[in-house]
Amino acid sequence: MLDPIAAALQTQPVVVLDGALATELERRGCDLRDPLWSARVLMEQPHLIRQVHADYFAAGADCAITASYQATFAGFARRGLSAAQAADLMRLSVQLAVDARDAFWDDPANRAGRARPFVAASIGPYGAFLADGSEYRGDYGLSEGELMAFHRPRLEVLAQSGADMLACETIPCLLEAQALLRLLPEFPNLSAWFSFSARDGLHTNHGERLADCAAALGEHPQVAAIGVNCTAPRYIPDLIHAIRSAADKPVVVYPNSGETYDPHTKSWTGEDTCAAFAGESLRWYEAGARVIGGCCRTTPEHIHELASGLRRVKN
Repeated sequence: MLDPIAAALQTQPVVVLDGALATELERRGCDLRDPLWSARVLMEQPHLIRQVHADYFAAGADCAITASYQATFAGFARRGLSAAQAADLMRLSVQLAVDARDAFWDDPANRAGRARPFVAASIGPYGAFLADGSEYRGDYGLSEGELMAFHRPRLEVLAQSGADMLACETIPCLLEAQALLRLLPEFPNLSAWFSFSARDGLHTNHGERLADCAAALGEHPQVAAIGVNCTAPRYIPDLIHAIRSAADKPVVVYPNSGETYDPHTKSWTGEDTCAAFAGESLRWYEAGARVIGGCCRTTPEHIHELASGLRRVKN
């Protein structure tokens, strides 16, 4: 089984993830006011996605997370695409990241002091397909079996796409994590990290204790890391402690800017705390996180600052 996180941590103290993809595409002029969100850019301007991946590698990221977060068969069908067309776009999301990684790694100047970057295929939650903000609530009203049936077809495609691992991210509830966990043995060659969205320093957005979620995942051999993403930075230290109290897995954290997303207006409100990201990332490392990056509203500039600070940390 491939576990690029474990491999990287054998030679370096921390794995640096990339930052936001969708909001970075918006910053570069893309209109993502669409139920497909960043998956719309896969259809219309895939070269921009490849460029964002390339910029994150140049900024110091050890991993690119693909543009498949909102790429689902149901979502593409709603847009009129066939299952074959949808699968091709999912595979394209991985190929864009792989191409950017390979081009970066082909330059010997980029290899000094670096492990070869890897690609994680994003598995967004069911709420991302709904495009109504329910990935920040988890109130789907679906059973574990229904969630498995929704996720399985995309997993089947992405597991054979050339990605190095899976990123099951922004998971709002334990039930959805358990559904994805039950699917993993169907793809025994791949590892996955699981990151939840959290509403405070102790609970998922749905309300479960994060420590209980970590305990439920911690014994599975294909789970490479457990953590949180798209969560306000102020909660991250407590959430790291909650995970470490319940599971012996690397902790992954990639918070958002601290702002709050309004799914109705498709806008962000509140205070942007990204200016403190680099300094805060050292606190997260000291608290026990070993896989660190950024989520919504973070940029290649933030990842460059974060990576520069973290690379000075010694094993």
